[in-house]
Amino acid sequence: MSTDLYLGMISGTSADGIDVALVDFSHGVHLLRAATYPYAPELRADVLALAQGDDAVELDQFGRLDVRIGEAFAIAALDLLRAAGTRMTTVRALGSHGQTVRHRPDGPHPFTLQLGDASVIAERTGMVTVADFRRADVAAGGQGAPLLPILHAALLARPGEARAVLNLGGVANLTLLDANGGVRGFDTGPANALLDAWCQRHSGAICDVDGALAARGNVDAALLAELLDDAYFALPAPKSTGREYFHLRWLDAHLAGRTLAVADVQTTLLALTAHSIAAALAAHAPDTHAVYACGGGVHNPVLMRALTQALPCALRSTADAGVDPDFVEAMAFAWLARERLRGRPGNLPGVTGARGPRVLGAMHAPWPATHALH
Repeated sequence: MSTDLYLGMISGTSADGIDVALVDFSHGVHLLRAATYPYAPELRADVLALAQGDDAVELDQFGRLDVRIGEAFAIAALDLLRAAGTRMTTVRALGSHGQTVRHRPDGPHPFTLQLGDASVIAERTGMVTVADFRRADVAAGGQGAPLLPILHAALLARPGEARAVLNLGGVANLTLLDANGGVRGFDTGPANALLDAWCQRHSGAICDVDGALAARGNVDAALLAELLDDAYFALPAPKSTGREYFHLRWLDAHLAGRTLAVADVQTTLLALTAHSIAAALAAHAPDTHAVYACGGGVHNPVLMRALTQALPCALRSTADAGVDPDFVEAMAFAWLARERLRGRPGNLPGVTGARGPRVLGAMHAPWPATHALH
């Protein structure tokens, strides 16, 4: 039986580790094996320091981090293939999103920057590596994000039914699948990034496991109203954001002059995520029949309960539709690598705002690489 194998890899805005997915496209989209490989604590700390800071960074430090992330991605890819019993020579290409450290798609010189040296990944793994997926869209006037809607539509759209796909990563984004086949999408605002950062500041834990901290607090209505008044939430689509905007300094500015319990702030941040998502859905797709959630946030029962209460329609996990909620993003970059090798556009201009369809990603081939190119 012939196979059409690709690897997809990403470390998302939460920077909690590298998601790797081995996908077979020979008959549809089939996830064969997937795993998450946590960053070493020192590497994660360095990533977060760069991703959520405006401070200057030494060029040598920046270059070393690019290579360290690339090496971590390569190790994760090879580990997954060993666990799957799959030879790297049978994989057509590896699609590496890398690690976003800055996303500035607006202004006079828009840019987006992902680290994880793709040449290092190609050299270490021996696989054709496709990377740098977002910048072609930004160069064409787009946001460079979100890129997942093209896969969401392929996996979860149903004719005659308006659906939404909600990715609860560090940032939340919505894909709106209308009943007639139209696809829209945008970042709604923060999801896990602020929750994780606040929790880590006060407990040392990298996330609020099971929403335990948020479950102990109460929403501060005045703080919630002030946070929701941020200009980003009122921006029209297309729009995208990241940790460089919604970070602890942003939160600290709103906390100035307030004396709140740690748990109350966490509960209010969770409410911010739920309310901003619900408001975005009501404004852009009020006829949505069901929302299918994926990403790390699906494992936070307190967040899922808050969303269930805030949303005007049913909330489900993508698992209910046969799609593993933990690896949708990684699968998307396997998909986009495949599109790149076939010379087909990977963006949706109606989602990102780009001037038109663009082939996304740059190819980095090891020597020799004939096995992956034919």
